[in-house]
Amino acid sequence: QVQLVESGGGLVQPGGSLRLSCAASGFTLAYYAIGWFRQAPGKEREGVSCISSSDGTIYYGDSAKGRFTITRDNAKNTVYLQMNSLKPEDTGVYYCAAELVGNSWCSLRGNDFDSWGQGTQVTVSS
Repeated sequence: QVQLVESGGGLVQPGGSLRLSCAASGFTLAYYAIGWFRQAPGKEREGVSCISSSDGTIYYGDSAKGRFTITRDNAKNTVYLQMNSLKPEDTGVYYCAAELVGNSWCSLRGNDFDSWGQGTQVTVSS
C-alpha cells in the first residue's frame, strides 16, 4: 500500500524557515517523481516544486524560486522541502505527491500525480 506522510509544518514568523518532510512507506521512493503542492483557503492548489526520480530534473513554482529547495534522501525514503524567507502568502496546507515515472520527468501539475499525502499545515504569521 502506497502511503505518503508529510511532516514539519507549523507556525513560523515571516522571514523564518521550515523543512517539510515527505516520508514514503510501502514503496521505494527512488523510483518515483515527487511533487510538493500547497493550497491556501479559498485558493486553487499550487505546484511548489518537483523532483524527478533520477534527480536530473527539478522545477520550482514562481513563488518558490530562490527561497525553497527540494531534495531527496533515497536511503531514508524521504523527500524534503526546505523553505526559507517565508512570507505570510506561503501559508497553506502543503502536500506531497508521488508518481511512478522514471528518468527526468516531473511536473507542477497536481493532476499528473496519483498518490498523495494527507498534508501538513504551514502558517506564516507574526
